[in-house]
Amino acid sequence: MIKHTLFVPLAGCLLAMACSQAIASPSPYSKFVVFGDSLNDAGQFADPGGPPGATQRYTNRVGPLYKDGTGEVRAANSTQILGGKLGFSANDTAASTSAVRAGEGLPDGNNWAVGGYRTDQILDSITTTSATGDRTKAGYLPSNGFRADPNALYYLSGGGNDFLQGKVLSPDQANAAAGRLVDSVQTLQGAGAKYIMVWLLPDLGLTPAINGSPAQAFISQLSTQFNTELVSQLQQVNAQVIPLNVPVLLKEAFANPAQFGLATDQNLTATCFSGDGCTMNAKYGINSATPDPTKLIYNDSVHPTEAGQRLIADYAYSLLSAPWEATLLPEMAHGTLRAHQDELRNQWQADWENWQAVGQWRAIVSAGGQHLDFDDQHSAASGDGNGYNLNVGGSYRLNDAWRVGVATGLYRQKLEAGSDDSEYTLNTYMGTAFAQYQQNRWWADGALTAGHLDYDSLKRKFDLGANERGEKGDTSGTVLAASARVGYDIAPEASSPWHLSPFVSADFAKVQVDGYSENSNDSTALTFDDQKRNSRRLGIGLQGKYQVTPQTQVYGEYAHEREYEDDTQDVTMNLNSLPGNQYTLEGYTPQSHINRLNLGVSYKLTTDLALRAGYNIRKDDDFTQQGINAGVVLDF
Repeated sequence: MIKHTLFVPLAGCLLAMACSQAIASPSPYSKFVVFGDSLNDAGQFADPGGPPGATQRYTNRVGPLYKDGTGEVRAANSTQILGGKLGFSANDTAASTSAVRAGEGLPDGNNWAVGGYRTDQILDSITTTSATGDRTKAGYLPSNGFRADPNALYYLSGGGNDFLQGKVLSPDQANAAAGRLVDSVQTLQGAGAKYIMVWLLPDLGLTPAINGSPAQAFISQLSTQFNTELVSQLQQVNAQVIPLNVPVLLKEAFANPAQFGLATDQNLTATCFSGDGCTMNAKYGINSATPDPTKLIYNDSVHPTEAGQRLIADYAYSLLSAPWEATLLPEMAHGTLRAHQDELRNQWQADWENWQAVGQWRAIVSAGGQHLDFDDQHSAASGDGNGYNLNVGGSYRLNDAWRVGVATGLYRQKLEAGSDDSEYTLNTYMGTAFAQYQQNRWWADGALTAGHLDYDSLKRKFDLGANERGEKGDTSGTVLAASARVGYDIAPEASSPWHLSPFVSADFAKVQVDGYSENSNDSTALTFDDQKRNSRRLGIGLQGKYQVTPQTQVYGEYAHEREYEDDTQDVTMNLNSLPGNQYTLEGYTPQSHINRLNLGVSYKLTTDLALRAGYNIRKDDDFTQQGINAGVVLDF
């Protein structure tokens, strides 16, 4: 047997790591508050088979022996894993009413789920009293001044014990139990809760406790009835209710176990790991020659193994993190637009005080690349994108003071975002008409841009159990923009080798990304509503140029811009499997201030032909956009 003195600290350390895994990811919620039954219980009761101070969770021990008396603690459950992914500590995700923790002087956590609770008791733990038998305390709302934190994420499951304790024996009783769970959701919403994640009840007929028995079909029917009523009533709650379609997720695992790292040659619905109240799996069960709970869904007759717990936590996290990536799609379009505008301004700056002759055309052909870098925000994922472009255009000089022109741009941008490097691809086709003024030291330019957005490959990737899953889609959109600048040249004369000019700028842009559905009906597939993101910026800057030789000039520009459309973006979505249950979550927050620097060089090959190259960078605390371009201009 493993020495108790060595194993307890090791197991405790491993469990703490699993529970609190503070990863570098968005953390948009102020708290993570859990209600429910044994499926979510983080350790309200003492664990009689564990080391001193251990608490009970309804899953397998951490191994390698997996048995009582070995000094092994229980593996983390799905709420502890999910809480860790969201950045909450092990104390945050711990039990709320544990006599063991209170006796050791440890703080109460935010998990109010208690093994054995029915839906009426779950409601009591919110409104009146939380009781475990070992300890009783005021419920969540009485303990918090009868106010729910609007910035917290609330997480609920329930209903299984209503069945197991004989309270649900008919469709009407199933409806009543679902209604009681919705009462908990409604009560939290009425107290101020905004974000509430709710389990649909797993198909109890597919648990080892009931699978294969004469009651299987009837219990499965009542489970479906419970969920039908639950889904219908949740649609009436005035909150952002995020449903977890756990029964569909588990059916996917049973149908394709290899996708989730589970055993492919075992009956996952009729056997379990521990043999407690069910048939122990002969190959991977606790008393087999090769015990391995990660190959099985059920630890006992109704509760998941650590593999099942991880699967559910990953599923919940995939839904919460989806808007952190989806709201970057409009930002990709804004980045492409800015790259196009920067390329035109580089050309205009090179032409400053050096237009073609009146009545002549000047053609532009340039190619380049751009890079986008989004850092993590409180409700947005990090992203790293690269792209390339081709711009073709020309200008015509009307008279001494005015020049007009057009340009088209073709851009392709790829963005990898999130912890699993989701892949998003955007093709943009833009056209711009512009006019420029230059007279007596004053100069001005203005441009109108319109474009089509083609998101031809959107692949959201995320962990799901032992493996990774991806959901694919595609969509389109539009971009419209207007920009203007006015400046004054302080050079002594037009023929001076140097020019320096302060200026002011104004920019407006509107991006719309059409709603789209991911191309499956899996439990994880989502439909996203339309997204709109406007930008209104004012800026001040300084541009200059210097004629190094008769053939060579260098130029540059610095500007500081204020963004007036800097509210946090959100997106409305729903599971493809539950189209009537929409919810809205927050995502990317645009920068309120940004600095921009453009540098360039132009070299004349002949009187009418020149080569040009430029570099652009825009930067704020959590955003960087860089671009390079090179091209030729020809007068004719």
